[in-house]
Amino acid sequence: MSEETLDLTDEESLEEVLQVPATAKGERLDKWLTEQLPQLTRSQVTKLIEEGHIWLNGEVPTKAGAKLNGNDTIVVKVPAPPSTIPLAEAIDLAVLYEDDDVLVINKAAGVVVHPAPGHQGGTIVNALLARYPDFSDPDQPERPGIVHRLDRDTSGVLIVAKHPNARRFLQRQFHKRSTEKVYLALVLGQPKTVRGTIEGPIGRHPTHRQKRAVLADGRPAVTHYEVIESFDGFSLLSVRPVTGRTHQIRVHLEAIGIPVAGDELYGSKRKKIVGLKRHFLHAEQLTLPLPNGETQTFVAPMPNELQEILTSLRKTL
Repeated sequence: MSEETLDLTDEESLEEVLQVPATAKGERLDKWLTEQLPQLTRSQVTKLIEEGHIWLNGEVPTKAGAKLNGNDTIVVKVPAPPSTIPLAEAIDLAVLYEDDDVLVINKAAGVVVHPAPGHQGGTIVNALLARYPDFSDPDQPERPGIVHRLDRDTSGVLIVAKHPNARRFLQRQFHKRSTEKVYLALVLGQPKTVRGTIEGPIGRHPTHRQKRAVLADGRPAVTHYEVIESFDGFSLLSVRPVTGRTHQIRVHLEAIGIPVAGDELYGSKRKKIVGLKRHFLHAEQLTLPLPNGETQTFVAPMPNELQEILTSLRKTL
């Protein structure tokens, strides 16, 4: 499971302690925080400072533009949002499969799966509520039907449950790892081996609020990969995550020195591809048992904009 939005439904995410490096001495507090918390705008950071939700070295700063000394400690507390029920929105969905229990779609890049601060509308959940007027789930009213997530800028196969019993069934399959997921990832550079396995526990990055990292005290994570095509300076991989940690594929590939192309959060700023406007990661395939007793495989065609990137790279060979 994965998400890219600020998740305030998890209590641990309501408070964040940030350590300011010595190199940030002299920078404005609001500017530095905005860079560390990209899910918040500069005006949102300023509002948090003005409302006393941010502490700088144990004190509430009086100015958003307060200068950092370097080696400061900043505590950020984002108030939990009020519980809201999403509204129905008529949004087109690229349907791959549907029965009485589930809906399988090819999620477009740039679309958030369920509402969260900064993304209250335009999500998959909003579209589901319009498609199914009686759609609800009392156990998770803010994200009915959601059993797994894709990052906002990741495209591909996403399955949702059409009723609570189906949702509970699918959640058990993901929990038991009865699912098989295959992603396509274009990465910078070449891995040391044509195929391999990355094993590294993943947890919240110690200083960057938006990121995850391989950490000794993180949750176990395993990712298999195989090179399926090589280019000048890039490789196209087939990636099979065994576990489902937040940003797992992106974190693991960056950890072995081959970050996903276009992924500015995880280190691929050093080399850009003309025309690539998001990270090159596509959930191509999902295989799992369904509530109707069948095990099926769903395949999402690669979006045209990613196909065009590969076509362009092939011309350079």
